[in-house]
Amino acid sequence: MIQLLKYLKAKDWGVVFMILLFIVAQVFLDLKLPDYMSEITMMVQTPGSETSDIIQTGGYMMLCALGSLVAAVIVSFFATRLAASFAKNLRERLFDQVEDFSMQEINGFSTSSLITRSTNDITQVQMFIAMGMQILFKAPIMAVWALTKISNKNWQWTAATGVTVVALLAVILVVITLALPRFKRIQKLTDNLTAVTRENLTGIRVVRAYNAEEHEEGKFETANTALNRNYLFTTRAMALMSPSMIAAMNGLSLAIYWIGAYLINNTLDMMERITIFSDMVVFSSYAIQVVMSFVMLTFVFVILPRAQVSANRIKEVLNTPSSIKEGTVKEGKDQLEGEIEFRNVSFKYPDASDYVIKDIDFVAHKGETVAFIGSTGSGKSTILNLVPRFYDPTEGEILVDGVNIKDYTQEALRNKIGYVPQKAVLFSGTIASNVAFGDNGKEEISKDAVKHAISVAKGTDFVEKTEDQYEGHVAQGGNNFSGGQKQRLAIARAIARDPEIFIFDDSFSALDYKTDRELRSQLKEEAGHVTNLIVGQRIGTIKDADTIIVLDEGRIVGKGKHRDLLETCEVYREIAYSQLSEEELANE
Repeated sequence: MIQLLKYLKAKDWGVVFMILLFIVAQVFLDLKLPDYMSEITMMVQTPGSETSDIIQTGGYMMLCALGSLVAAVIVSFFATRLAASFAKNLRERLFDQVEDFSMQEINGFSTSSLITRSTNDITQVQMFIAMGMQILFKAPIMAVWALTKISNKNWQWTAATGVTVVALLAVILVVITLALPRFKRIQKLTDNLTAVTRENLTGIRVVRAYNAEEHEEGKFETANTALNRNYLFTTRAMALMSPSMIAAMNGLSLAIYWIGAYLINNTLDMMERITIFSDMVVFSSYAIQVVMSFVMLTFVFVILPRAQVSANRIKEVLNTPSSIKEGTVKEGKDQLEGEIEFRNVSFKYPDASDYVIKDIDFVAHKGETVAFIGSTGSGKSTILNLVPRFYDPTEGEILVDGVNIKDYTQEALRNKIGYVPQKAVLFSGTIASNVAFGDNGKEEISKDAVKHAISVAKGTDFVEKTEDQYEGHVAQGGNNFSGGQKQRLAIARAIARDPEIFIFDDSFSALDYKTDRELRSQLKEEAGHVTNLIVGQRIGTIKDADTIIVLDEGRIVGKGKHRDLLETCEVYREIAYSQLSEEELANE
């Protein structure tokens, strides 16, 4: 928790100082009340005391109480403001850190866990700062200050207070020892519950289609019950504190008055009895303040363990460096614009023993189309994901415009690329905002450029039939569009960037054959100068590529044009014959 405080800004430390100042003022005013109470007690029992003096002293008590209230409100205001500001800054840092992660780090934490850390965990820390900081400042100041005021009053009363404090500390220690391990488990179980819920909601159509509602309810019930049991255990353990505090306060008051009665009973002098009685009233007030300080601390001990666990989880993300290191180069070699070269590239996932791809070697010159085909799991998508540095190759080099991609700044590298993933991703907003999405390092994408990109992607018909047309609403995930429509909008987004390189990761699979053919023909006409890397499953999609690379178990087993591969590559021939007849291939 303390390590997270380094993310407080300079102005936040000024707010912390203000909080501390007003807390000191509040404690001072609270501890003045017993002094005035002692004076009133003495006046009431002393013959000849003036009523006006008693009223005046009572007025001072009222002013102290009112001042304490005002100070408490100011402290609460500043503490809440500080907590909200800190949570905002921490959430921004966490989000920025995740944005810089490679897919390796994201997969290491899991999406559900990162969501929980960005929301629930930061909320726990915010709550601790808003409420716990006030108590952590106030309770020790109150306890020490009150103890200095009563330490010289009477050793019997001081001993009773000391015994009570020790008993309270013992109860707190036992409860925290029992609860802390459970708090750690609660956060992990919260991650699990989020994952189960997210999986069910994203796959709701499949769940319903397979009548698997009861199965999913069972998974949710298991995760929910485990979380609930841990919550109940920690809540019951923490519940021991409240009655312990009340018993301690009542027991201490009873002990003070019992000792006071004994002392008064053994004293014959009337003035001494009055003094003892007055001291007893004052000591009782101060002793209760001491115990109240520990009562307040118990509240901190309720929220601190979980806040500490949350803080550790947040630090895990903030302290995890991205495996993708930033380069410094912003431009490649002009004469090699759009050229991509793989030099003996191999890649395996972290902690994996087997390579996904091995010794991949090819060059794609400006304006050329290089297509990849192979069975599922042969490494086609992995090759494409290495170009924009979603991962870095384990071995070998990848050059874009004659420069190793590791030497580029990530922004400069990705500004050269128009990327269309396997699963078309749309964001909530409008059609135009989705096509003009992102920053390509050039001028802002105009409305005319958006319309042109949609036209090239063969999306004009359905877009102009949409309500509000290019400003038509896009739901989260693009769920108000079909798979083919989403693919065409994703392709239009890549076209609108006017990149040097297109990366199509099986991006035509949801299109019918006619639209697929027309789109690729239009794309070649409009952007013939752009280098294309295409992963395709259909022979019809890739057969016109300048180079077709056939992959099998992560290795290149064939490279060439369609006709040549039909004669020389057994794997390619098997794929081709599985889709088209010999007559169809001969006619092509």
